[in-house]
Amino acid sequence: MRENGRTHVEGGRERVTLVPESLDDLWHLTYLIEPGDLVSGDTTRRIQRADDRVRDTGGEREPMGVTLDAESAEFDKFANRLRVSGVITWASREDQIGAHHSLNIEERTEIEIEKHWKPDQTQRLEEAIEATDAPDVVIATVEEGAAAVHTVAQYGAEERVSLSGPTGKGEYARDRSELFGELASVLSHVDADAILLAGPGFTKGDALKHFEREHPEVAREITTTVDTSAIGDRGVHEVLKRGAVDEIQAETRIAEEAELIDELTGRIAREEPATYGVDAVSKAAEFGAIEQLLILDERLRAERAGGGDWEHDVDTIIENTEHQGGSVTVFSSEFAPGDQLNSLGGIAALLRYRLE
Repeated sequence: MRENGRTHVEGGRERVTLVPESLDDLWHLTYLIEPGDLVSGDTTRRIQRADDRVRDTGGEREPMGVTLDAESAEFDKFANRLRVSGVITWASREDQIGAHHSLNIEERTEIEIEKHWKPDQTQRLEEAIEATDAPDVVIATVEEGAAAVHTVAQYGAEERVSLSGPTGKGEYARDRSELFGELASVLSHVDADAILLAGPGFTKGDALKHFEREHPEVAREITTTVDTSAIGDRGVHEVLKRGAVDEIQAETRIAEEAELIDELTGRIAREEPATYGVDAVSKAAEFGAIEQLLILDERLRAERAGGGDWEHDVDTIIENTEHQGGSVTVFSSEFAPGDQLNSLGGIAALLRYRLE
């Protein structure tokens, strides 16, 4: 994310000009833009034309600048864009003011967001700006007879390819090269700054030796190997938990989330200071007992938009936590730790001491 300027406006609002430079940035904007925010950008809109000389054809699209009173923001990672919908409050064509419209925001599209910026939103924006230069990471996991390739982004780890092949045992051992060859072919076509090779047992080492013999260009891109008990999603979670990605991509959010959710579930199992659910977390925030607040991005957005079902104000919980020196981490709903947090009510906390 690149910031191109800030302007303070009336009523304590601030207008920030931004240029998203990746899908990660578009994902961040999904949770920064709320109903009531003013979002400005360039767009096209179908203009109805009908006169005595030209037969009405349903209208032609014309470029124009608009400002929307935002109603919703939806991230579509498959279409590579963020869709912001709302009512036009300003337009370079005045006759369009008051109409509903949608801005399709893509990478490298400059936009302006005017809003009351909350502390956690300012922090998230600053992290997105700082993370612009963080490297892209790919995790390849392999075991006897199967392999998978995941890409790591701030909006989550996503499986790109799943492979299966011979088990590599007995008289068929020589055929393991088929699986290794397929995996090398996939890795030779990924655009990444670093590749981690992980999996259980000795198979990953054998795969690396195969790469060194048959595909040296791929072997040179392997940053490190990591021992895991499984491949696929479980293996990727283990890689993140052990900090292998953190060493390469220090600013990545999901490595931190994996570590925090494991600390939370471990404390709950050991009956150490931790709690979950909005009622219990709100009480802990009032007592100043929260060391680390964990909250799911989708729940946070729903509550702020008025579509949630919590009986406690989410911003009051956050403010009480921060005023007492606690930290706040907003979890991505796109990744496994976010799923775990969602199963605990979407909000939890690591505590300084136990509450009776």
